Amino acid sequence: MSNARLSVPAKARPGEIILIRLLLEHPMESGFRRDSLGRAVAKNVIHSLVVRYDGREILRAELGSGIAANPYLAFYTRATASGEVEARWVDDAGLVGSVRAPIAVA
Repeated sequence: MSNARLSVPAKARPGEIILIRLLLEHPMESGFRRDSLGRAVAKNVIHSLVVRYDGREILRAELGSGIAANPYLAFYTRATASGEVEARWVDDAGLVGSVRAPIAVA
């Protein structure tokens, strides 16, 4: 569907607060723009985003047309165990995207 970048530290200590950064390449068409022939461009935004860490949900967001193209999110969580961080999203066209990154906690 779209390219995405998920940045997590490769290693962390148990209990350490870590920064997770996510960049989604998506046009986020609001439905208000017109093409060169004056026709409305169909609305197509990412409407739901879920981030899981080691299978546990740590972030859920509902996005809308007020979000700019190529949304960037950054948030913190506590490193609890080695595992994988996965971000999964769905847009108005029904396309699903996901990206994963491992983290080692020791």
